[in-house]
Amino acid sequence: MSAPAPAAASPVGASHPARSAVADAYDRMTEAYPHLGVMELGPGEPAPVGAGWVAVAGLAAGGADLDRFLAWDDAQVLSDYGQRARPDVVASFGLHRYAWPACLLFTMPWFLLRRVPRFPVEHVSFQRTLGRMAVRVGDFACLPGDPAATLPGARVVPDEDALRAEVRAAVAEHMEPVLGGFGPRMRRRGRALWGMATDEIVEGLWYVAQLLGEERRAMAELERLLPGATRPYVGTAAFRELTGPNGDALTTRDRASCCFFYTVDPEDTCANCPRNCDAVRIEKLTAAAAC
Repeated sequence: MSAPAPAAASPVGASHPARSAVADAYDRMTEAYPHLGVMELGPGEPAPVGAGWVAVAGLAAGGADLDRFLAWDDAQVLSDYGQRARPDVVASFGLHRYAWPACLLFTMPWFLLRRVPRFPVEHVSFQRTLGRMAVRVGDFACLPGDPAATLPGARVVPDEDALRAEVRAAVAEHMEPVLGGFGPRMRRRGRALWGMATDEIVEGLWYVAQLLGEERRAMAELERLLPGATRPYVGTAAFRELTGPNGDALTTRDRASCCFFYTVDPEDTCANCPRNCDAVRIEKLTAAAAC
């Protein structure tokens, strides 16, 4: 699945009223991908409300906040395609549009700084149309010798393997209640939901790393992060190469989930859609490379 299409016409820069050990990673991410900005909340500073902001704890609760959040997706499909999507498909779209940026809250500091923050759902708010997230940074994990190891909230772990385990645990801590809120609307459970979370981890970092000029390093890091048998995640990073019509190498991956976009427009699926055979993938990847 590709990056969620920005809903705002103008890019949003990051704002940092309080700098943290992971702030530089969010700055670099926003420089590369201006449609996502992260605002850090200072001590005692309230989370933003109104004007399209939603507390992620409200999405996890699965009630009125989630109803309003998914109403946006329902209206967007109707506006763009002249038809309504099934309610479970709308919920899948909504989860993707939250989980893709949310996973970057964890993977970008890990990838760029070797620091892994913890964000329970109560510490994150989201403004989808502007592409902004507000976070309250607390504890984070880092490696021995990191200058940030002496900062409040730092937890030093012994090595890279342990830091990768911190990434998996931090994402799971955040996503488990979110999946619990969205899951009943999507008519999916357990493995199917975690398959989607696995895809968001991989594809978010893969996409932004391409913008940063670090695609190959990100792919190698993701393969080590998700080598398989890392529950609750499903499968591996699942990258593989295809051969294009001129003998060029084309990178694809085998997704663990499907967003069901084909139920809205069967011809406009992403190149990595699990419904696409390799011939279709090659055609789509070749066309994208030519643009």
